[in-house]
Amino acid sequence: MCIIFFKFDPRPVSKNAYRLILAANRDEFYHRPSKLADFWGSNNEILSGLDMEEGREGGTWLGISTRGKLAALTNYLQPRQDPEARGRGELVTHFLTTDLDSLSYLKKVSVEGHLYNGFNLLAADLSTTKGDVVCYYGNRGEPEPIVLAPGTYGLSNALLETPWRKLCFGKQLFLQALERSQALPKDALVGQLLDVLNNEEAQLPDPAIEDQGREYVQPILSKYAAVCVRGPNYGTRTNTIILVDTDGHVTFTERSMLDRDPTRWETSTHEFTLQS
Repeated sequence: MCIIFFKFDPRPVSKNAYRLILAANRDEFYHRPSKLADFWGSNNEILSGLDMEEGREGGTWLGISTRGKLAALTNYLQPRQDPEARGRGELVTHFLTTDLDSLSYLKKVSVEGHLYNGFNLLAADLSTTKGDVVCYYGNRGEPEPIVLAPGTYGLSNALLETPWRKLCFGKQLFLQALERSQALPKDALVGQLLDVLNNEEAQLPDPAIEDQGREYVQPILSKYAAVCVRGPNYGTRTNTIILVDTDGHVTFTERSMLDRDPTRWETSTHEFTLQS
């Protein structure tokens, strides 16, 4: 279970506004090995965490490049997984390393979508000079990817904007933080967005999650039904905030669980300017 809230406006009116604000949680088994976010690639141009699970090494759930390519992935909640399916994390890394634009890439992915378990994929081209383009494809939804209109969106483990109660609740908290964004110093905005991502209030009952997950999710529904998932062996392991301002300056903040211990966390921030 993961969750992403994001707002983008390629041409914000105010100089102090952000072109993109994204807040995301990665939920995963605590024992699954991964690397903290850092730069990688031939010229250290890609920034992401990396999955190190055997057979899935090098995949990721969220990343951005200095060239302005951004991608984020959530799994689609389904009762049974195909153990022979391809690793979904490669969908993000392939986009970050390809020369294809976001829409062309997602059209290619849509042809191969049946090779994976259920997923949602956001792909974006961020360009200070040409304008930003954000696209979406889910392999349990429409057959073709779509170009998103500027606005505010929520994505969890159903299709984009599916009104799970925790998504609606979290999106409202996200919107409240955005209303204050221009009046807040950047560090304060990041702090408020981290508070949104770490809200553990279960939004129950939620028939939509129960229906989609059926017996798979019922035993731990009270944990899954919060923005921040906190179970004994599985839950929210990483919070990520990405801010992109009008000049193309990127602030990437990651808060990560250490040593499988929900009481120990490390926060790091990377900053860079998108290449023109």
